[in-house]
Amino acid sequence: MGCLSKPLRQLMSHRFRLRPSFTPIIPKRCIGIPPAFLLDDYTPRYQLLSSVDEAKKRSRAYAHLRECNLCPRLCGVNRYEETGTCLIGAQTVKVNVIAPHRGEEPCIQGFHGSGSVFFSGCNLRCVFCQNHDIAHQRNGFDLTPEELADWFLKLQQVGNCHNINLVTPEHVVPQVALSILTARDMGLKIPIIYNTSSFDSLESLELLDGLVDIYLPDFKVWKNSTSKRLLKADYYTETAMESVKAMHKQVGDLCFTSDGIAKKGVLLRHLVMPGKEDEGREIMRWLAENVSKDLYVHIMEQYHPDAHVGKKKRTTKKTDGEEQAEVRYADINRAIRDEELGSVRDAAVAAGLWRFCEVNEDNSMFHL
Repeated sequence: MGCLSKPLRQLMSHRFRLRPSFTPIIPKRCIGIPPAFLLDDYTPRYQLLSSVDEAKKRSRAYAHLRECNLCPRLCGVNRYEETGTCLIGAQTVKVNVIAPHRGEEPCIQGFHGSGSVFFSGCNLRCVFCQNHDIAHQRNGFDLTPEELADWFLKLQQVGNCHNINLVTPEHVVPQVALSILTARDMGLKIPIIYNTSSFDSLESLELLDGLVDIYLPDFKVWKNSTSKRLLKADYYTETAMESVKAMHKQVGDLCFTSDGIAKKGVLLRHLVMPGKEDEGREIMRWLAENVSKDLYVHIMEQYHPDAHVGKKKRTTKKTDGEEQAEVRYADINRAIRDEELGSVRDAAVAAGLWRFCEVNEDNSMFHL
């Protein structure tokens, strides 16, 4: 550089000193999908139904409405003339909210949201229900299967949603089946999610076979004494066992396309309850041993007292000579503790489960 001026030499020297910072930066890999669970492309199952299978499903749906035994309540009523436990008839469904939803698991909500349909009513009566104003009070508006199908199309075309997410549909399965078949003929092309408490009958799941792409079941409690007291349902655990196995047999483990969006399979949820971590541990062990160690599991921590929990009892008790009102379900009238959540997660890992729903720390993509 002897022939260069001093300012130019300084500039060239400065440039050469900075050069190492311009070396290529390898971006951090934010998602990793094992090849066994990676899909090149996906066609919803309802798109593959033959016209004969479609006709059979329509016929079965109407037959179930005339003698409803589609959930373990086994009401046996003709829903065209009267209602059973769910208090929903045959001609319509009652819906509370239809909208893109960004509060689901990252692989479900994706970038544009999950097209959620919150049905009013429920075949359970959970005393801690987090959506009790919808499930217990049946707030909402009535839609025919054809009107519901039209909303599916709006979620797809206007909302640009990744899927149709049917929330608490156990008691309206015939109408749901009819709406999916109608929407298919209208141009629906995104996956269907069946978001359930797992209090389903095998007959109900058989009707849904070929219509649902992703099953999103809860497995709430393990002991029958707990289900009787907190869910107001007998034989919940046995029913959930049969239901989850049937769901997994239909669609298998959760699979994704390369964008990290779930397309088919089972994503199982368990809401950890205060003081019920022993039941959560049993559920995790059973899932690993009887369903699949590759099952995608969401161990949820967002329990909070709601619905009937914490409400004052009508009776009072005397403490130090003063009457004090007791609260209902006092044992679950609190948030869960970190150690309760951790013990369920540890039991899941010890049982061999390894695919858990978690958000990546930098929130830049989905953690799969």
